[in-house]
Amino acid sequence: MGRKALGPTLDAKSPFAAPSDGRRSTSSGLSGLTPSVGNMREEATAALQQLVGSPDASFRDGQYEAVEALVQDAARVLVVQRTGWGKSAVYFVATALRRAAGFGPTVIVSPLLALMRDQIAAAQRAGIRAVTMNSSNATDWDDVRQALAHDEVDVLLMSPERLNNPRFRDEQLPGISARAGLLVVDEAHCISDWGHDFRPDYRRISTLLSDLPPNTPVLATTATANERVAHDVAEQLGVGGAHVETIRGPLARASLRLGSLPRLTPEQRIGWMVAHLFELPGSGIIYCLTVSAAEQVTQALKEAGAQVASYTGRTDPMEREELEDALRHNRVKALVATSALGMGFDKPDLGFVVHLGAPSSPVAYYQQVGRAGRATDKADVILLPGSEDRDIWEYFATAGMPQQEHADAVLAALVDAGRPLSTPALEALVDVRRTRLELLLKVLDVEGAVNRVTGGWGATGQPWVYDKDRYVRVARARTDEAQGMLEYIATGDCRMAFLQRSLDDTTATPCGRCDNCAGAFFPTDVPQVALESAQAQLRAVGVRLESRAQWPTGMPKLGVDLKGKIAPAEQFSTGRALARLSDLGWGQRIREVLQQDGPVPQPLVQAVVQVLAQWDWNVRPVAIVAMPSRTRPELINSLADQISNLGRLPWLGSLDYAHGGPTGEAGGNSAFRLAGVWDRIVVPDDLASEVDRTRGPILLIDDVVDSRWTMTVAARALRQAGAIDVLPLVLAQQG
Repeated sequence: MGRKALGPTLDAKSPFAAPSDGRRSTSSGLSGLTPSVGNMREEATAALQQLVGSPDASFRDGQYEAVEALVQDAARVLVVQRTGWGKSAVYFVATALRRAAGFGPTVIVSPLLALMRDQIAAAQRAGIRAVTMNSSNATDWDDVRQALAHDEVDVLLMSPERLNNPRFRDEQLPGISARAGLLVVDEAHCISDWGHDFRPDYRRISTLLSDLPPNTPVLATTATANERVAHDVAEQLGVGGAHVETIRGPLARASLRLGSLPRLTPEQRIGWMVAHLFELPGSGIIYCLTVSAAEQVTQALKEAGAQVASYTGRTDPMEREELEDALRHNRVKALVATSALGMGFDKPDLGFVVHLGAPSSPVAYYQQVGRAGRATDKADVILLPGSEDRDIWEYFATAGMPQQEHADAVLAALVDAGRPLSTPALEALVDVRRTRLELLLKVLDVEGAVNRVTGGWGATGQPWVYDKDRYVRVARARTDEAQGMLEYIATGDCRMAFLQRSLDDTTATPCGRCDNCAGAFFPTDVPQVALESAQAQLRAVGVRLESRAQWPTGMPKLGVDLKGKIAPAEQFSTGRALARLSDLGWGQRIREVLQQDGPVPQPLVQAVVQVLAQWDWNVRPVAIVAMPSRTRPELINSLADQISNLGRLPWLGSLDYAHGGPTGEAGGNSAFRLAGVWDRIVVPDDLASEVDRTRGPILLIDDVVDSRWTMTVAARALRQAGAIDVLPLVLAQQG
């Protein structure tokens, strides 16, 4: 059988079709001309017209200059141009001309699968054979390799993570680097840790640059780089002393009308969306800062009759592709999304972008709103900031910053092991949560302290010093960016000019369209019926707490002899939380209550009673036990006491701490969290006697759960004391 299709199907007449014997193409197929100084603009224009499907297409300012530098001068070029300017046209036209002259395929390093899908579709429209190698199509890699070997590929797209996959790095990358006719680094601000979306894997591009044959042109593109980021990116592109030419254009977007409606409560923000979604032009994106918020807003809009869907980090990859297609073809009014739908999604006629919650910087905001109005005369961009935004910014800012004690612990563990260790194995040796550990390993890899090998990660033995000063500067820059976002919300000046200045665009002038230049172009009222609908949504209570089913790997290394599945007789049954701390409704109220210890407020008590009333347990609990607490004992005991009185359930007492109580801090990985509470939560003798006599399920009350290991150990202790079952009830779940 023949190989499966790897990209668009081409007939033999395609100008980008390769010779059947696998040799390089020698004819461009564009009037049979080979690019030269005299006719290159003519051929470049013909390639552009084929790309966009219009005989009248012409280059925008700066596009041809970038193509000329790449094709004629084999230069290294950094392009900083507004979203929708046509950066992809530059590299596809350059690809056409380079391939016509007999050079190898273009290699595009692209950060997102959604972006790759759009780029492949654009290539297909131009008759360019584009394929991808990424984590989702590893089964196709052999076919892709064969196609590359036979010169049947014009464009290869790959994610930056592929650059350090051992198999890809050792088996594929050398050949790809040797034959590349053009290297493209898309969304190049990701290279810089000063950029709003720094990704350590992008730093590995420097290795790829070093391995390229001499005179291989390189193009880096971004719409969101201020002068500091652009300088940092250019410096890294210039590895080996190569000169980097920067082509920078004005970043104003004439189609966008920017506006902000601050000081709304969560109920008012959702109510505004419920009331006014259908007044917004076309279809668009509603951005939220957290998954919980996106899900809540989606549900509220669906109940109001809107065709919307949620698109977050929890969305299955296959479903993401379906949702993107639904928005692209206007089968939904909007996708309610987190930043998971960001760079790369291309819908030229996207009519609006609304934010329920502000991004952490004007630069990140510019990047997201740039999805709208690429091929329309007008698109509406409206910001509905929230009082909770700053807490969310701070969480994500600190989550992405490597810590020295964690780095030292990882390096010591690898040196002591004397062999490669997998990420799960490292988790049993270093108290770092999986997502932070993976980010830290990438940073250490990029900086030469570790390398990824088959079987995991190994120490290189190279000296490494934690660059504290750099991370302090980065943290300070993040703080300044957050302040800039607050200033954008409050400014009375032109909003587009404000964003331009944030990106060091010296051409900034008043746009004449935003709410500050021309007055509010959007409704500012929240009708009572819409507000009541939103309030009903945010009053919804109850989040399921699933039990842990498996002990973490590597527990014996931490002195805890556990492995495999947790015995059903030691587990708790599915419990309930009033809400997630990231919820727009109850989450904010609970966060306020958790600031200090004290009696639980009556509104929270009544909400918990609703949770109990809706709970579909198999057997009703017969008694209450409270968790011990060193930080909020009055809050937990107050909740247990009131639920006892309202539910007419005896409160048997509280569990206790042994050996000084749990160790470690919240936020670490599962193995260390479990080791920190193992055998440290006990059932006092008098309580054990009461539990044994209940002969029914116990309602176990706490304030907040995160990893669920504390609750797992507590439930196990109660089950061993004779409890028939344990049903956790907590005010909030982290996340």
